[in-house]
Parts: sequence; structure tokens; C-alpha cells
Amino acid sequence: MHAELRQAYDREMKAANEAYGDDNLEKAFFHLERAHILGQSFTLPHARAHWWMLKVGWKRRDLTEITGQVVRILGALSVSRVWVPVGNTGGAHVPPLRSMPIPEEFQPLLTRPTQLKTARQGDRHP
Repeated sequence: MHAELRQAYDREMKAANEAYGDDNLEKAFFHLERAHILGQSFTLPHARAHWWMLKVGWKRRDLTEITGQVVRILGALSVSRVWVPVGNTGGAHVPPLRSMPIPEEFQPLLTRPTQLKTARQGDRHP
């Protein structure tokens, strides 16, 4: 996760945590969905967003959210690095395999070209 993406993810998680602490579960979940979009390609940030969604579901006594998040946590831990539905907000009331539009403010963070290190012929040493 590049630095700007990490900062945006951490901001959303912090806002979610603060709202959760204030018992503003709707606001907490909003920020968790945004954190999910930012972190879903990275195993631990992805699973962390789902863990907090599970906590919100538990506080709301929302059985659909609770069971959905348990399944999504397992999925996050097993397939985050392989494939994720781009833009999916991660809540249990959204189909887990549905791609969704990426919020405009996140597009530069999520479409940044990956810096791949490739060995060139001249870089090899015996």
C-alpha cells in the first residue's frame, strides 16, 4: 500500500473509530465502507474493515450484517491478494462479488500505476 493510500485508509478508519466511540453507528459504517474500498486489495486492512463492520453489526443487533461479515472476514483473509470486486463497499447488504463505482476522490489513489521492478539484461551480474 503506497503512502498516500495508507494515509487515506487510516483517516477513514480513525473517523470510523471515533464515530463508533460516540455511538454514531451510521457515520461509523459510512467511514468503514470508505476504508473498505481503499484497503480491499490488502489482506490485513481489508480484514480490519470487515472486523469493524462486524462490530457495528453486533451493536445494531443486525443478524444479516453479523453473519455476512463473518463470511467476508474469511474471504478477506483468503483472497484479498488474488481478486476483489473493485469499489465494493463491503457491507453485508451489498452483494459481495459486485463491483461498484469508486468515489471520485479515491480514483487517483486507486489507479496509481504500480511500480514494478523488472530485471533488465544490463542489470544482471554474474
